[in-house]
Amino acid sequence: MKNIQKILIANRGEIALRILRCCRQLGIKTVAVYSTADREQKHVALADEAVCIGPAQAARSYLNMAAIISAAEVTQADAIHPGYGFLSENADFAESVEKSGFIFIGPRPETIRLMGSKTNAKAAMIAAGVPCVPGSDGVLPDDEQTCIDIAARVGYPVLIKAAAGGGGRGMHVVHSQSELIQKIQLARSEAQAAFRDGSVFMEKYLETPRHIEFQVLSDGQGHAIHLGERDCSMQRRNQKVVEESPAPGITPAQRAEVGGLCVEACKRIGYRGAGTFEFLYEDGRFFFIEMNTRIQVEHPVTEMVTGIDLIREMIQIADGEPLRLRQSDIEMRGHAIECRINAEHPRSFVPSPGEIRKYHAPGGPGIRIDSHCYAGYRVPPHYDSMIGKLIAYGRDRDTALARMSQALAEMVIEGIHVNIPLQRRIMADEVFAQGLHHIHYLEHILAEWSQET
Repeated sequence: MKNIQKILIANRGEIALRILRCCRQLGIKTVAVYSTADREQKHVALADEAVCIGPAQAARSYLNMAAIISAAEVTQADAIHPGYGFLSENADFAESVEKSGFIFIGPRPETIRLMGSKTNAKAAMIAAGVPCVPGSDGVLPDDEQTCIDIAARVGYPVLIKAAAGGGGRGMHVVHSQSELIQKIQLARSEAQAAFRDGSVFMEKYLETPRHIEFQVLSDGQGHAIHLGERDCSMQRRNQKVVEESPAPGITPAQRAEVGGLCVEACKRIGYRGAGTFEFLYEDGRFFFIEMNTRIQVEHPVTEMVTGIDLIREMIQIADGEPLRLRQSDIEMRGHAIECRINAEHPRSFVPSPGEIRKYHAPGGPGIRIDSHCYAGYRVPPHYDSMIGKLIAYGRDRDTALARMSQALAEMVIEGIHVNIPLQRRIMADEVFAQGLHHIHYLEHILAEWSQET
């Protein structure tokens, strides 16, 4: 390391612990920032220094840019790692970090801005030769007749999406012209409320696509590689539940072709750090939907099949080191599956904060668990319900599935509701076992299961 001797971790939970452990291996000192609700977080106890940055509400702590930068100044940190969520894809934060004299462990602010707008990102990808979903050329205009004409050209059903956001907010499927304008107006109001930007755009709605994403690393110095793909098609309300790598049914030729396009796009936009290109995949065709300019929740499955520590690579790239890996160095071996473990009721999905009275982590060959939880830990009600990630690796998909099923059977979390029963049921599902699911499949089977007594 040249410049980075101390990193402030601007996040919480399992990703903060994951970053801290990587820093320890690299001999880098760590600063944990935490809200008053997170005093008992594991990474707070393990960090070299810890600074309270505000009350429980995220807007007054983990989203408080001034408090985070002030903590970096007080502790004389060299760099800030944003993790995922919170400020990780906030271009203004990245810019403030750099203007304050710190290294932002992520892309340049202008790159985050470019890819943060889905319409601008789509235009950049079209220019780079990356296949995109047919749709509007940019943001939809106010003129209703123009919107009607665009929809007629694209062909129903169409999807209205917020240009500045994600997570399913400001997203509506339109099946006919009669409901088009109403759905556009509804999407605009939701987007304005959620993202302070009411801009929306239109895409062709694909009926049964899979969600497949490519992991990239790029040093911003002309070198970039991809680390294969992940399948994240098991989703509920556009939120991923299970992820795996490699994606079932994707051929080495498809991987090389689409991964190569992602690499060229990284070079074209001068991308720096770790990133993910997300695609919808249907009938053998890939369609770009967005790029995430940060580390992903599901990055462990890629680490398991490639043997590459993505957090380590992020830190070294941010420190100015050229990417030492070449595409020929990347070999995908075996199969990995990740189940998100959430503090929520497995049927109603109501969040379940509270004290974990009993905690037993599973083990055995190929099992990895990324979690900040322990017996006696109190899950706060203020943040996302995910409390851990269970990853199973095997020489092939069947082995990984068998190991995951066993690990889920072993895992014990008592005192709160968790979604382990749901994950066990998904692992036992025949369609999932055959790799024939798509992004709407989980919603369908949840509706069926809800009818059971």
